[in-house]
Amino acid sequence: MSDLSDDDKTMGMLAHLSALVTIGPLVLWLIHKDNPAKAFVTSCAKEALNFVISLWIVMMPVSIIATMIAFIPAIGWIVAMLLWLVLMAVGIAGLVFIIIAALKAKEGVEYRYPFALRLIP
Repeated sequence: MSDLSDDDKTMGMLAHLSALVTIGPLVLWLIHKDNPAKAFVTSCAKEALNFVISLWIVMMPVSIIATMIAFIPAIGWIVAMLLWLVLMAVGIAGLVFIIIAALKAKEGVEYRYPFALRLIP
C-alpha cells in the first residue's frame, strides 16, 4: 500500500496503540468507517477492536474464576496464582502484538492479529 499518506499510516498506528485504552479502536472505527478514503485506518481500527474484544472474552472469565478459586484455602490459592500468571502472560503477549501491529501500520502494512476473533467483519 504505497499510495498511503503519512497521515493514514500514523492514524493506523494510533488505531492499534489505542487498543491499550480498550475503547480507542472503537472510537477511531466509528469516526472513519463511512469514509472510503480512510479504508486503511478503518481496517486497522477494526482489527485492533477485534483483538481487544478477544482479549476481554478470554481474560474476564478467567479472572473471575481465579478470584473465586482464591477463596479456597491452600490448593485454591495455588490454582488461582497459576491462573493469574497465565493472565499476566496473556496481557504481555497482547501488549507485544499491539506494538508489532502499530509498527507494521506505520510502515503501511495491514497487520492481522494471530489470535483474534473476527467479530466485526
